[in-house]
Amino acid sequence: MTRLPLQAVLFDMDGTLVDTERLWWEAVERVAGRALTEADQPEVLGRPVEHTADWLATAMGRPAADLADALHREFADRVRAGIVPRPGALALLDALARDGVPTALVTASPRAVADTVLAALGAHRFAISVTADDTTRTKPAPDPYLAACRALGVHPSACVAVEDTETGVASAEAAGCAVLAVPSLAPIGPAPGRTVLTSLEGVTPEKLRSLPPLRLRVMTWNLWYGGTKVHDHRAKQLKAITETEVDVVGLQETYGTAAEELAEALGWYHHRAGDNLGVLSRHPITATLGDPDVGMYGAAGVRVDVGGREVDIWTAHLDYTPYGPYESAFDGLPAPELIAQEEVRLAQMRDILRRIGGAAPAVLVGDFNSPSHLDWPDVEWPVTKAAEKAGFADSYREAHPDPVRDPGHTWSPVHTEHEDGSGRPEPRDRIDFVLHRGDLRVLDSRTYVSGTPRTWPDVQDNDWPSDHAAVITTFSLGDGTGTV
Repeated sequence: MTRLPLQAVLFDMDGTLVDTERLWWEAVERVAGRALTEADQPEVLGRPVEHTADWLATAMGRPAADLADALHREFADRVRAGIVPRPGALALLDALARDGVPTALVTASPRAVADTVLAALGAHRFAISVTADDTTRTKPAPDPYLAACRALGVHPSACVAVEDTETGVASAEAAGCAVLAVPSLAPIGPAPGRTVLTSLEGVTPEKLRSLPPLRLRVMTWNLWYGGTKVHDHRAKQLKAITETEVDVVGLQETYGTAAEELAEALGWYHHRAGDNLGVLSRHPITATLGDPDVGMYGAAGVRVDVGGREVDIWTAHLDYTPYGPYESAFDGLPAPELIAQEEVRLAQMRDILRRIGGAAPAVLVGDFNSPSHLDWPDVEWPVTKAAEKAGFADSYREAHPDPVRDPGHTWSPVHTEHEDGSGRPEPRDRIDFVLHRGDLRVLDSRTYVSGTPRTWPDVQDNDWPSDHAAVITTFSLGDGTGTV
């Protein structure tokens, strides 16, 4: 089981690191001129001063600006009178510092109050701080946590946010962080991706490292006649898989034996389907899906157990002829005729989607031998449209939405001229895909080719034993439970 590495820990301030929620509660009671009740908590706890002032203004018939000033004064007076760190807070901050894990303060309080608390806790304990003054929207919007992650140069999915209110939890979860909730005044229920504890006492960096979601790195790879066009192809295939640290590989053009030979060398699980398709997985395969005797074109799948979560992963290879980019570049076919030529592949894709059914989370990878409608502004390529209609998203285009800036070509790293000897440039395109649906969040997606391949026909000594680029997508996968 592989989890995302812990890149940073993001701490709320009031009620989480210091015992100021009670001071804030008392300040609001003083300005409101009455005792607050449990019904008032959603308008007070975890809220910025301006929100609570607007709420009081409606009830009291006083200008919100005057009430905000009064709340600032009352709360600041109480903070200056003395704040007390929450149990375990300083010990955890110091342990994270020893382990080299960056920390940030992320609060809905104004900068003046945050700086007072930072001085008391030791500003050196935090790499950065984000306050209500630093973002247009504050909690429960995700903006403060997203701003902290940008400043630290980390991905939210690889961070843990420590919060004490439902408002703060909502902000952190909307940003995509794993959450450790330590309720101060109001209870917080468990939920997927959320851990609820009664105190920070005894919480260690090791505990926090167990909270980010599971990582699943998926690769699609057409092996090109099993890799046999290149010398020492099996060793080069193994090197590519191990160096990219992938977890699952959907293979096409296996030449029958590649899946089992690679799996045996890696010590992984595998599924072979027919003589063309296979899946390798470092995670246990709990079921095989689709026709085990599938022919040259079609799809096969497996169900893998990723740390207790099951994910269906299918690999597909669609017919290569007629090939739309050739007909566009060489024959000048207009969009309606290009689309009409896709009927064979479209039928294959519809059959694949029928076999997959409604399973989620699911990943569909493969060599579609068709471009994407997301890449060609004037052609609604029906194969990828059909997958999209079935709920599958294109992971590479999620990570790189601009096809002009990031074309992501997978065909071909070795063919620069058309094989017919005419000298015509080979049309380059993106025809290999990692699609997904369900609770899989794309963290990164990229094409991959090792070395600098020589072009056809002088490919025997290439480091890269394929005529396609691979596509590798890293997903985060929630644990599906609420750990208490």
